[in-house]
Amino acid sequence: MKDSVILAIILVVQSLCAIFFVFDIVASVLGLRARPISWQIREVIELGAALGLILGVVMGGLALRRSMIRRSMAESKLRRAASAFADVLEERFAEWSLTPAEREVALFLIKGCPIAEIARLRQTSEGTVKAQTNAVYRKAGVHGSSQLLSLFIDDLMDDQLLPVEAGKQVA
Repeated sequence: MKDSVILAIILVVQSLCAIFFVFDIVASVLGLRARPISWQIREVIELGAALGLILGVVMGGLALRRSMIRRSMAESKLRRAASAFADVLEERFAEWSLTPAEREVALFLIKGCPIAEIARLRQTSEGTVKAQTNAVYRKAGVHGSSQLLSLFIDDLMDDQLLPVEAGKQVA
């Protein structure tokens, strides 16, 4: 059985257990029980309810553990991706012979910052940032920030997500 089916069954059992315990207390307080059930049946019901609750705690713990492992794996993958992106950035910036100022402007452009914000953050004039932006675009061989970002995404993807045509493999 799949984990989701098992968890659904446990949820149903726990719900029935909770209903039993609440109904039992309410029935005792309000005197709703017309005739008492035998103690053997009561013990079996309580034992089943307790086992259902314990099983739910165990399965919840396992689900939490699995979730924490998945989160850790995702964080690890994200760190590797960030490192790979930084490596690609450095490689391209060196290839294009960007100055330190142009590198900084290129990073802001890749992050999607507008010219005015880049100028404010770098404490320079917008004209200076526009000149540096044009130099970055010229050296990279692109016409805008979306094309600039596209270069790095293409490097990271390495054609892994492109559809394969019938009978052809993507190299």
